[in-house]
Amino acid sequence: MQVNYINPVLDSLVNVLGTMAAMKVRPGKPSIKTEQSARGDVTGVMSMFGPAARGSIAITFTAPVILELAQRMLRETYPGINEMVVDLAGEITNMVIGGAKAKLEEQGHKFDMSLPTLVAGANHIVMHKTQGKTVIMPFETDYGSFFVELCFE
Repeated sequence: MQVNYINPVLDSLVNVLGTMAAMKVRPGKPSIKTEQSARGDVTGVMSMFGPAARGSIAITFTAPVILELAQRMLRETYPGINEMVVDLAGEITNMVIGGAKAKLEEQGHKFDMSLPTLVAGANHIVMHKTQGKTVIMPFETDYGSFFVELCFE
């Protein structure tokens, strides 16, 4: 996987969460993910496809992080994950991938995007519809962790 596809996604993520939720995030060490189990409670997944490459990006939030984001972005406190919180995960995913798409187009890469697919619940599965290796990048916040998965072929 080329790093020129990864960095725009990560830059967009930091920008979206910083701008929309005033949340600082600290990136961890990336690794290759070998299992399909999510490492959190709510996942938004989107595909990107273009003439030179296609990929799948997933953002998985643990409950404490997505609930804090909901409080900051929706101005409401939720006692647990519900439909509104799951929808927020999809909207965040859409904003992040949309921002990454714009950055990639500035670099001369043409991509279209799918609508987000949302999955929630303990021990859910994240399936990428591309055949490349999946890079997982952990992020830490003051409220817990979340994960970004990138799989490009």
